[in-house]
Amino acid sequence: MSNLRFSELGLSAEILKAVDKMGFEEASPIQTAAIPPIMAGEDIVGLSSTGSGKTAAFAIPMVEKIDPKMRKVQILVLCPTRELAVQVAEEVAKISLFKRGVHAVPIFGGQSYDRQFRALESGVQIVIGTPGRVIDHIERGTLRLDELKMLVLDEADRMLDMGFREDIERVLTQVPTEHQTLFFSATMPRQIEELIRKYSRNPKRIKIEAVAQNAPQVDQVYFEVERRSKIEVLTRIIDINDFRYGIVFCSTKVMVDELDEHLHARGYATERLHGDISQAQRTRVMDKFRRRGFEFLIATDVAARGLDVDDLEVVFNFDLPNDAEDYTHRIGRTGRAGKSGKAFTFVSGRELYSLQNMIRYGKLKIRREKIPSLDLVEEARENQFFEKLRSTLDAAEYRKQDRLIDRLLEQGYASTDIIAAVIHMTIGGEGDKKTAPPAQIDLPPEKADWKKKPFADKPKKQGKPDNAGRQNKSAFKTAKQKYDRPARTGREAGFVTLFFNVGRKQLVTPADIVGKVAGVTRLPADVVGAIDIHQRHTFADVREEHAELIIEKVNGIRIRGESACVALADPEQME
Repeated sequence: MSNLRFSELGLSAEILKAVDKMGFEEASPIQTAAIPPIMAGEDIVGLSSTGSGKTAAFAIPMVEKIDPKMRKVQILVLCPTRELAVQVAEEVAKISLFKRGVHAVPIFGGQSYDRQFRALESGVQIVIGTPGRVIDHIERGTLRLDELKMLVLDEADRMLDMGFREDIERVLTQVPTEHQTLFFSATMPRQIEELIRKYSRNPKRIKIEAVAQNAPQVDQVYFEVERRSKIEVLTRIIDINDFRYGIVFCSTKVMVDELDEHLHARGYATERLHGDISQAQRTRVMDKFRRRGFEFLIATDVAARGLDVDDLEVVFNFDLPNDAEDYTHRIGRTGRAGKSGKAFTFVSGRELYSLQNMIRYGKLKIRREKIPSLDLVEEARENQFFEKLRSTLDAAEYRKQDRLIDRLLEQGYASTDIIAAVIHMTIGGEGDKKTAPPAQIDLPPEKADWKKKPFADKPKKQGKPDNAGRQNKSAFKTAKQKYDRPARTGREAGFVTLFFNVGRKQLVTPADIVGKVAGVTRLPADVVGAIDIHQRHTFADVREEHAELIIEKVNGIRIRGESACVALADPEQME
């Protein structure tokens, strides 16, 4: 069965609007297979690995089936852990965002009873909880299931492994006879089969196979890194390998737009492709990509389906795909026709468990590697420049500059200093297009070695600088020169001053301001002049003819995690 778009699943306008806001274009295999029969009222047994999108597979139809006018519990979801209960509740909140009157609450052990009592008394329709706490509320009389329409057992195999069978059966005996039962599990042990036979009615069985063939010519690597550091890791890998032609896959349209913006700000040649791009624009982008008119295509799976592109150097999974099959489909775009290719996957938080499941069920061969340090990136850039310089010298493909060199020598400059200055201007100064300041990289706590990894210096409290901090500051100065700006001492002619609502408190640097302006407006970096950063705000001079465009485009864009508010500066503010 081919995946369907959400608009083809017969969903309401409110749900489609919420799904679109979440950035998803196409239903995953489990969602495509499960949503229609659940909407039709059938019992379901869904076999699908973690990370396949099964939460939305039951959350979307259950929100659709809620009667918002009836303030009684209509849906009960049982989860093995409090973390999963919270995750499901968050997903339900996003899906029900535009459906008025729908309320959900997670209940689990370790949380205040009073808070749960108040939530249940307020008239929620959806309860997501762990078996023990759900039984507790049933026995106290604070959770009544008289009007229950649907019972969902999420990760049923894990609940049984954790010894919840007795609690599950006690819940199942408390629900009305006429209700819909949904079992979702990664495996199907005998105990679950027994529960299915006893408590469900002719369930429809849906099994999403997580079997994939490895791409033999593709070198596959994954990095465990915090989400906020993914862009920095991506650019380091690109620079250290000198990649010039590849695809970066993201899971949502929103992430495609954001990543395209950030990479443009750092000087990489990119274009984006997702479901909101018109066919004419899509054709233009793909024709340009095949001609190598830019370096990296940032795309969703839907937009990239059916792409016929050869000789890709690399594929990046910026976001983890739904399953092993999608993973293999992505990375199979490199390493074709007997050539070798590379595939890099970034995982953060719970995604690591999803990746491990994909590796196990799909028999994938993906090895873990450490994030490359700034020192390795600088060394790689130097080596690349050295090889290009040597090739140019060997081929004698350059114009003699004897007159200019003689002038410098006559003024007393040493030949080695002249060469060093030229190299600095070429790879370490304003001529370098990819010199955004290095970001802090967050390693998993158990893997971190803060003293030995210059790319992940442990943050220190203010007033307590150390050698590692000075070393990182030095690296920052070397890498930020393109975006550096003088402090404001007076406005230049032809410039106006803009006010930004972010400053030192948000760790804002001149590179953040210049990079963001250049990235979202596609204007050259020199439209920004002098910058003056204060504790809670920043003044930046910009060319007067572009001021209106910059205010329009940058307003609302996130700078260092803060939604930007940009306006013409009040002269009194600058005094």
